[in-house]
Amino acid sequence: MGRALADDRALEDLVELCDDIGHRLSGSPELDRAIAWAQDKMREHGLKNVRAEPVDVPRWVRGHERATLLGDPDRPLHILTLGRSVGTPEPVEAEVVVVRTFEELEAADVTGKIVLYDAPFVTYGETVAYRSKGPSRAAEKGAVGALVRSVGPDSMDTPHTGATRFADGVTPIPAAAITIEGAELLARLAERGKQPRVRLDLGAKSEGTVSSANVIGEIPGREKPEEIVVLGCHLDSWDVGQGAQDDGGGCMMALHAARLIGTHRQAPRRTVRVVFYTNEENGLAGAKAYAEAHGSEPHIAAIESDSGTGAPAGLRADIRPESERESVFEALRPYAQPLQAIHAGGLREGYGGADIGPLAEIGVPAFGIDHDTTEYFRIHHTHADTIDKIDPTALRWGVATMTVWAWTLAEREAAVIGSSTLRGRQEE
Repeated sequence: MGRALADDRALEDLVELCDDIGHRLSGSPELDRAIAWAQDKMREHGLKNVRAEPVDVPRWVRGHERATLLGDPDRPLHILTLGRSVGTPEPVEAEVVVVRTFEELEAADVTGKIVLYDAPFVTYGETVAYRSKGPSRAAEKGAVGALVRSVGPDSMDTPHTGATRFADGVTPIPAAAITIEGAELLARLAERGKQPRVRLDLGAKSEGTVSSANVIGEIPGREKPEEIVVLGCHLDSWDVGQGAQDDGGGCMMALHAARLIGTHRQAPRRTVRVVFYTNEENGLAGAKAYAEAHGSEPHIAAIESDSGTGAPAGLRADIRPESERESVFEALRPYAQPLQAIHAGGLREGYGGADIGPLAEIGVPAFGIDHDTTEYFRIHHTHADTIDKIDPTALRWGVATMTVWAWTLAEREAAVIGSSTLRGRQEE
């Protein structure tokens, strides 16, 4: 822990990734460069068995994006096309129907219109449903386009992108995120009886699947090398900003936790495996491919950082079945004591992370670094996710937190949950 707190190599590598490569959308040349870069970095930092395991991923291209509030005069609206949206072969012009909930959508006549979801931010987990499911539900009711208020607590007229999904059998419609300011303008006009009308012009398109890869490197265990503790993150990002918080910082925490463990006087009992997953942002193909290829191996635990690089409070734990959760907490709490010095000794029930989710589903104890996300969702999925937003002290604390917990889970004589129990679940 002391060495992690006195070490800035995670920040140095993150600066290199962000400034020299930048954003890394799934299927892009930038992500290909990052995959090669990551393998070189893993070898440079002493990880073994470094390789890129091929994964087929979707290639989606943003293209141009314009939204105009029609009137006298016309006014541009700041938008970002939602990932996996279709484009508009010809610009779509339609009246805007403003709804704040799915219940309001069901009660409204939206045929031939553009639906605006003006849903204020509550929590990310709750509010993001309007981005991920909203366009599909609007399309089902006959809408010709969808705008979604940016999923964030506030805005400086900056839109937040992210993925959307259309249900089977639903014809996709063009969909974009609009800034909070833009959403509230349209809502005010509608409330005043000045029916807003918008022209939407998107150049988005899907180009099938291309080859990408998960990048893997290991610190082999000294006694039980076949048993694995995964440190996970995702190397891809959206095609705006630099992907510094989401999730370049998480990747540097995983990489440098493994580096520090690898330079300890002895290796841990179990293998620490770093996985830089691909395609988290718009498909989770990397997570699914890893679980399919490696799910039968004896994974003892998985740790992920994918909620920014704010100061960590400890770990969120996804322990299944629930009946075993308290015994796991009781066994692990004593190991958190050193991290109390940086207020990172917490251990609570919660979400582990998207990329380690498939492992959690087969019973692997899944832990997410419990970052302070106060600032994170302000820049999440925006042009503002850049290296200058990284707090060097908080990043060091994140590295320290992941290092201590990774060492603990890999070194404890007993697994968090009995190996035979885990193996039985995985085989099942």
